[in-house]
Amino acid sequence: MSEQYVVGLGETDDTQIAVVGGKGAHLGELSRVEGVRVPAGFCVTTEAFRRVMADAPSVDEQLERLSRLDPDDRDAIRTLSADIRRTVEETSVPDDLAAAITGALTRAGDEAAYAVRSSATAEDLPTASFAGQQDTYLNVIGRAAILRHVSRCWASLFTERAVTYRQRNGIDHRTVGMAVVVQRMVVPHASGILFTADPVTGDRKAATVDAGFGLGEALVSGLVNPDVFTVRGGEIVSRTIAAKQRALYALPAGGTREVTLDAGRQEQPALTDTQVVELVRLGRRVEAHFGSPQDIEWCLAEDGTGFQIVQSRPITTLFPVPEADDEENHVYVSVGHQQMMTDAMKPLGLSVWQSTAMVPMHAAGGRLFVDITPRLAVPADRAALLDVMEKGDPLIRDALETVLDRGDFVPSLPAPDPSGTPAADAPAGSAPPAPIANDPAIVTGLIERSRASLAALRRDIGTKTGPALFDYLLEAFDEHKRVLRDPLNMQAIMAGMEATWWLNDHLLEWLGEKNAADTLTLSAPDNITSEMGLALLDVADAIRPHPEVVAFLQGVQDEDYLDELTKLPGGTVARDAIEAYLDQYGMRCVGEIDITRPRWSERPTALVPVILDNIRNFGPGAAARRFEQGRQEAAKKEQEVLSRLRDLPDGERKADETQWMIERVRTFIGYREYPKYNIVCRSFVYKQALLAEAERLVHAGVLAEREDIYYLTFPDLHEVVRSRRADGRLIQERKEAFRTYEALTPPRVLTSDGEALSGSYRREGVPDGALVGLAVSAGTVEGRARVIHDMAEADLEPGDILVTAFTDPSWSPLFVAVKGLVTEVGGLMTHGAVIAREYGLPAVVGVDQATRRIQDGQRIRVHGSDGYVEILS
Repeated sequence: MSEQYVVGLGETDDTQIAVVGGKGAHLGELSRVEGVRVPAGFCVTTEAFRRVMADAPSVDEQLERLSRLDPDDRDAIRTLSADIRRTVEETSVPDDLAAAITGALTRAGDEAAYAVRSSATAEDLPTASFAGQQDTYLNVIGRAAILRHVSRCWASLFTERAVTYRQRNGIDHRTVGMAVVVQRMVVPHASGILFTADPVTGDRKAATVDAGFGLGEALVSGLVNPDVFTVRGGEIVSRTIAAKQRALYALPAGGTREVTLDAGRQEQPALTDTQVVELVRLGRRVEAHFGSPQDIEWCLAEDGTGFQIVQSRPITTLFPVPEADDEENHVYVSVGHQQMMTDAMKPLGLSVWQSTAMVPMHAAGGRLFVDITPRLAVPADRAALLDVMEKGDPLIRDALETVLDRGDFVPSLPAPDPSGTPAADAPAGSAPPAPIANDPAIVTGLIERSRASLAALRRDIGTKTGPALFDYLLEAFDEHKRVLRDPLNMQAIMAGMEATWWLNDHLLEWLGEKNAADTLTLSAPDNITSEMGLALLDVADAIRPHPEVVAFLQGVQDEDYLDELTKLPGGTVARDAIEAYLDQYGMRCVGEIDITRPRWSERPTALVPVILDNIRNFGPGAAARRFEQGRQEAAKKEQEVLSRLRDLPDGERKADETQWMIERVRTFIGYREYPKYNIVCRSFVYKQALLAEAERLVHAGVLAEREDIYYLTFPDLHEVVRSRRADGRLIQERKEAFRTYEALTPPRVLTSDGEALSGSYRREGVPDGALVGLAVSAGTVEGRARVIHDMAEADLEPGDILVTAFTDPSWSPLFVAVKGLVTEVGGLMTHGAVIAREYGLPAVVGVDQATRRIQDGQRIRVHGSDGYVEILS
């Protein structure tokens, strides 16, 4: 019977997490790495834990109560978790289990000192380290003491921090088991932590060593500041030697004690340079074995036997690096920061966007990146590229300049042969297209061509199923790119953007006007995104006269509520208005570049809070009034600017040039939004066809559920349809990986070394305490901050300021109800900035961690002309 309760550490490996927990499995695996010494010991298995839990009275009922608690109810969690720990610790260890543990101690040496260490099954995993969530006890001596501390380790599965961590990560307490590692104590000269990648920057080629005298617990607990060494390429590139006033040492009779170090020893390095380099070399072996950067606890034995590794876990906070087929340096720019969607995308969404993108894109961490190294490497292209990046997001430029300033990461290459023109939303542009006339018929023609292509797609795709559908979709993706690649399409987009830049630059120079184009572009024609926001005001007008419909909508939760509306007075009118809106805009949603995201047509409840806000905050006819008011303000501004210019030296020429540019910007700036609308319309057609195919696969028993296709790439899904076989294990792995990626923050710039750079503003004249960002829409406004992460959370009052992580076009219905905008991501010509200017909202974008630094309900002031936000209360 004892075999199932105790396993020798050398008999375990990474396949036995369910038996010996994450720590035990990793230690067993570590002992197999050549040249790595791991202190000897054994594991008390999870079966022993289950045996004790089965004998513990009332635990099942306590766990049930615990599972129902709110993760933020700290008092309740503290009380109940303490009760569970007490129950576990007071439960007697059965005789046969105690005999198995003491028998293992006899074989290992009864009189030795041991470390007794918790090893949960949800610990030291590739996707979540759970570091420090359970307890470790050092220098435990004697059978009785070890048995007592094994019970304490079992109980530590229910510490307040461990319970809270699991609840916030969606892990059922009853599914987690606890093993216990019992290891011979090492008497250390020094100990500490080795990160085989820089945990702050993510640089995979830089290792950092934290070191102190005595036991490592002194460092982990913050008792002392460590020496810190950075090693790169086998050499120490930086070192900080701390004043180590104290250290923790083992006592002969058991336990530990804090010791004050002699003054002469406090300033001595805990390790020599040679030892630091040797330790990092050892860490690289461990990293290679596990296949990912590691967080390693080590100690340098006092008896001269060298370094011993007492724990290794993956560093789960690093952003993954795109795969490359060479060993060269690469610099990647985030597509999400260009597209205003920095959330993780599911594999199908990633691969469809890659299949329809105008430039190659690389997936990493559930996000897409473009390798811009070739453009950076050509001095003739570099300046133009940096200028384009700055207009999109100044922080990207700053991050790129940080890399370039090092001088040795990006090579210098001769200019390549000219290649094709990328799409409007591609992070890197090529030479500007030739100019075109200020002719509104150009925009009308482009829109008609896009509509005709979309109509053909909808007509033809309906006849395709099985492998034939995928063959057709590959053709559709080529047509998708052909529409975007149309030279006239890029010329129209660039005409509006360049006219905006021209007006801002020249009117600042000639008249001292900041961001003059913001007013001149108000209510520009043909802007599909601003029209979408105004159209929802018209929906509110249709519903407002029917109080029973309004009352019904206030309680709506089910997605089929449209069918219920017809039972109410005025309900048919309301339903028709909402359905007409969905026919035009129902393919949109937050994060719409990922086709796996639910669209408004699929989840129409997302629009209900915004409709109700519009009913409450506006009167009839608001859409037409707002548009006309903006048009008149723009016309008035035009006349004012032209009049002032004519009073200047050479004023007639300046006025004529400016008038032509105003005409140009109003002709073309609205079209800036249409290609994205066309992309999203086409993508929704692709999605509907793929989901219909998924339904057939579920019906045939190939897939467990329709949404499983979201975790397959487009080629994966093609093969599943062809072979009628799916790898359920792969789908599950992809689901787990996606959950991990959701917790990561993508960098604006990422290097092939893994270094994540987000850039910084270098600006003077900003008030102390203000949050700095990019000025994208002029004006100053003060009001209540509404921090909103999902449109379905909207609850806006007149004068509110919207604060959110990013705004893609789907957010524009909220813009009509707010007085200002603050986002964490964005640039001068990104969608949120364009629509903010269209509606005349003061806006600051690119404010780092705005949704964390600004609290919902605080009063703030947005300086849309100067690019900063003040928190007033």
